[in-house]
Amino acid sequence: MLSYQHIYHAGNPADVQKHALLAALLSYMSAKDKPLCYIETHSGRGLYDLGSSAALKTGEAQAGIARILAQNLLANTPYTQVLAKIRAQFGDTTYPGSPLLAAQFLRPDDRIELAELHPQEHAALSQAMQGTKAHLHQRDGFEMAQAVCPPTPRRGVLLIDPSYEIKSDYARIPGEIAKLHRKWNVGVIALWYPLLLGGAHHAMLEALEAANYPNSLRHEVAFAPVRPGHRMVGSGMFVINAPWGLADSAAQISRVFSDGTKG
Repeated sequence: MLSYQHIYHAGNPADVQKHALLAALLSYMSAKDKPLCYIETHSGRGLYDLGSSAALKTGEAQAGIARILAQNLLANTPYTQVLAKIRAQFGDTTYPGSPLLAAQFLRPDDRIELAELHPQEHAALSQAMQGTKAHLHQRDGFEMAQAVCPPTPRRGVLLIDPSYEIKSDYARIPGEIAKLHRKWNVGVIALWYPLLLGGAHHAMLEALEAANYPNSLRHEVAFAPVRPGHRMVGSGMFVINAPWGLADSAAQISRVFSDGTKG
């Protein structure tokens, strides 16, 4: 199935949680003078226009990045600093997907590998990543990750961020991560997942936690449905080999969402 397009959801609360934590992670990783590799399995188009008709149709960004900026939340964090940099270049209504966000932290000796299977999204990703050193793959993201891991350099981050449009992803992911970790036991593997009414993620998380991965961090935030009938009521990240300090950044993000749910 290739119907999912993230433009309808860009900048929503789940994006805020995912991208704020990813920016913090990459900030920690790039602070050391050692090269790293960034790999992403489901890249999307890389750059989104929140003023487009598709984004305005759902209005999900109003509950996400618009609230964060209006209330001056997460100020002076890697996430909002990168957002300001990208908007200065591309315009005030733009919002970076994780590939373009990650590229802001990478140095000349670093490597970036991106997979996107959807033809139109892949074409847009190619345009968004012009001027970067990204290697783009139009193929299944899990297959790409298995093919490039362990990467060179071996130090790096893998983001697994499917839409879960394919429901079998929940069952597939624990096995994919187990194989990747066996190949690349020093890699930081970060999995994003939605918290849905009905708890489709529960068995997947139970399998991941039962594996006892080193330095694992499970971070979840709750938020109200962004529109009537929407089944997502939160967002989660499961990080293996989480760098020191990431738990503090996760706690800061949690406070932002806790304050939002109270208000």
